[in-house]
Amino acid sequence: MEAIEMKKNLATEIKETLYGYVAADSTSNTKKEKKAEKFFLDYFGSKAYFQQHPEYYGAYPIKNDAYGRAAVWAMVKGEGNDTVVLIHHNDVVTVEDYKLLKDYAYTPDKLYEKLAEIKTSFHKEALEDYDSEKYLFGRGVCDMKGGGSIQMVLLSEYAKQPDFKGNVIVLGVPDEENLSAGMRAGVELLQELKDKYQLNYKMMINSEPHQRKNPDEGIFSLGSIGKLMPFVYIRGYLAHAGKVFEGLNPVNIMSEIVRRTEINMALSDTVGNEAAPPPTWLYLRENKLSYDVSMPLTINGCLSILTLNRYPAEVMQDIRKICEESFDVVLEDMNKNYQFFLQQTKQPIKKLPWESKVVDFGQLYVEAEASYGEVFCNAYAEKIDELEQAIETGSTSLILANFSLVDFVYNYIDDMSPRVVIGLMPPYYPNVSNITNFKDDAEWESLYEKLCEYTKEEFGQTYTKEYFYTGISDLSYSSIQNPQAVADELRQSMPFYGQIYSLSVNSIREISMPCINIGPWGKDFHKITERVLKEDLYNRTPKILDYAIHTILNKTVQ
Repeated sequence: MEAIEMKKNLATEIKETLYGYVAADSTSNTKKEKKAEKFFLDYFGSKAYFQQHPEYYGAYPIKNDAYGRAAVWAMVKGEGNDTVVLIHHNDVVTVEDYKLLKDYAYTPDKLYEKLAEIKTSFHKEALEDYDSEKYLFGRGVCDMKGGGSIQMVLLSEYAKQPDFKGNVIVLGVPDEENLSAGMRAGVELLQELKDKYQLNYKMMINSEPHQRKNPDEGIFSLGSIGKLMPFVYIRGYLAHAGKVFEGLNPVNIMSEIVRRTEINMALSDTVGNEAAPPPTWLYLRENKLSYDVSMPLTINGCLSILTLNRYPAEVMQDIRKICEESFDVVLEDMNKNYQFFLQQTKQPIKKLPWESKVVDFGQLYVEAEASYGEVFCNAYAEKIDELEQAIETGSTSLILANFSLVDFVYNYIDDMSPRVVIGLMPPYYPNVSNITNFKDDAEWESLYEKLCEYTKEEFGQTYTKEYFYTGISDLSYSSIQNPQAVADELRQSMPFYGQIYSLSVNSIREISMPCINIGPWGKDFHKITERVLKEDLYNRTPKILDYAIHTILNKTVQ
């Protein structure tokens, strides 16, 4: 079996496929994502191979999905059990930043003409790339329908080869830009396909665009960064602003927690020369709906923590420690000021009644259940249903629903003293890397070396490796370590786990395989200047991807 020769007509098909895929304006977390799903199914449904074998492609519905979305897939079933899985997401971010050019965001050629009117506002590199005419601009051309179109066209070519050795699956998923509902369903689909056809999964390949530090060096990613979103909910004690020592303002404690976590490199993992970007807070607010002279009762927020080699329990231990230390520091400072106030006002010296208390959501739930038993459990189940419906109808967000649920549980907590409640907000992305998850499997390292030799010989192009794709990707679900421990921590700390949000760690374990990202060079993801290098899109990346697939399935390429 020979590798595909990248003829001009193949580049044309990639372009035509991409333009059609992009025109399906599948904005993430909306019903528009169904447009990309339809395009994918129509594309493969028009091919002779899939008309003859309709069982080899289809849609896998996401359970209880508000928009009725599905993961879509197509498979070329060749000789043997060895299988390569190609994945891409087909949702895109919104186009508000295009302003008056929003109507052109999904039509690259028309957009290119219209961008001429505003190109002088571009930053220097974007302007140079625009004038060079070497880049394709448009929403999704880079992130990531370009890579998806390459995968689809390659699979359609493999379908024409009667002696194809091995199997290739292309999996297109929605919702990557939000909660990865598509890929979480996709792993269940992959497990079903594995069992049905006795597939031996060798490698998962994503085709997210790569960003270059050096314009002369491409990048292969041999893993993907993990992500958690710890939340902090603080219940203070109400008091009039003129009686501040009679209460405890939760803003005071939260300020200390934020100061100790925001861009704190002590919370950033490092592996070799790679480091996770440090944490940042994504949401923070107190609960007062209108002005009055009382201090707020609660404040809540969540922060993003990216990981290379840590797991939920470890991260939550760090967050708990920081919250405990912050609470102690605030109380110590309050007591110092209180004693000074008492001295100034000639009152007897005494300490404030507050004590530091930090619990996770699971502990809070157990406390409420212990106090109110079945009454609480029934009311809690009804509240979950209510919040799920509100999320589905768009009347609330997952973040607001999360804190509404914590507030609800507090209705059944008799102890009204101040405390900090910590937990996890969906989604959870496991950190994965071949160097850790498959350290005893040399095949992935051999593949990387062969790819580097190929790109140097074929294009005179150097490619380097990184062990973690830092843009966050669905490759996080290609394998998992300590699945039971992960599930236990999510169950303990994540209010909606197993109900509104779920992760099949068992399916991930069953399909577990090494991974790599092979994608075109792109720039300015999620921006009006989003673009992808045409040479990579139409020529270089398809060849590299084809070479990788043949190397994995056949060991040699003729």
